[in-house]
Amino acid sequence: MIGQNENTYAIAMMCRVLEVSRAGYYAYRARPTSDRELENRLLLQQIQVTQKVTRQSYGSPRMTRELRTQGNTCGRHRVARLMRENGMGARRKKRFRKTTDSNHSHPCAENLVAREFTVSVPNQVWVSDVTYIRTRECWLYLAVTLDLYSRKVVGWGMGTANDTSLVLRALRMAVTNRHPAADLIFHSDRGSTYAAADFSDELKRLGIEASMSRKGDCWDNAVAESFFSSYKTEWMPEDGYETVTEGMADVFRYIEEFYNRKRLHSYLGYVSPTAFEAARCLN
Repeated sequence: MIGQNENTYAIAMMCRVLEVSRAGYYAYRARPTSDRELENRLLLQQIQVTQKVTRQSYGSPRMTRELRTQGNTCGRHRVARLMRENGMGARRKKRFRKTTDSNHSHPCAENLVAREFTVSVPNQVWVSDVTYIRTRECWLYLAVTLDLYSRKVVGWGMGTANDTSLVLRALRMAVTNRHPAADLIFHSDRGSTYAAADFSDELKRLGIEASMSRKGDCWDNAVAESFFSSYKTEWMPEDGYETVTEGMADVFRYIEEFYNRKRLHSYLGYVSPTAFEAARCLN
């Protein structure tokens, strides 16, 4: 503190207020920097770089894992202390807002997943949902399809209308990317876009069995909800985007460049979805 403020206040005065001897202060200044302090400075620089790249999305547990992948030998408490002392931490989660329109006359499928979100093989259960994203031009809607096996986003669609074509784009991208077998379960909420005849007919044509959450229960589709929560907490600007085009580009970066390929997922043992699948020789 004395060193940081010596151009503002007299050293003798600060030593007196802080009850530090002037001789002790100058001896401290002359002492060479310890190896531990040098290591902390280097570690702090790497933490700052990672925080910038991840848009302050990592708390100390995930940050520690990331630093270890970079070849650092560091403990969580040390990382937490450095982050705390330098005012760094993960961004806070936002409140959940309901976006599902379940007031419709379309038939709804049975809940086949029943909150069993752990599966042992890929392309056994996919989950899907839609969220809205604020831009100054209009609302931007994002539909995603995730594979419960690896939590990877295997398909997505964006547009300015929350309609059936939006969720169909996410489904068709997932099918193109994954080539699933006929025993796949597709789980969603009871929204009108998923219950519509066009979407139901497409699932039947593809040999995919539909599953839907119970009415008004967001926890039945918790994995998809969690993905949106992570995106809006970790990545999306607080005030949204200036334009739809800007929003689309940034969502693409989050899904394809960060979330699927780089983000360390606690459910997967702190590896990314792509790394998790690669370790098991999956495409």
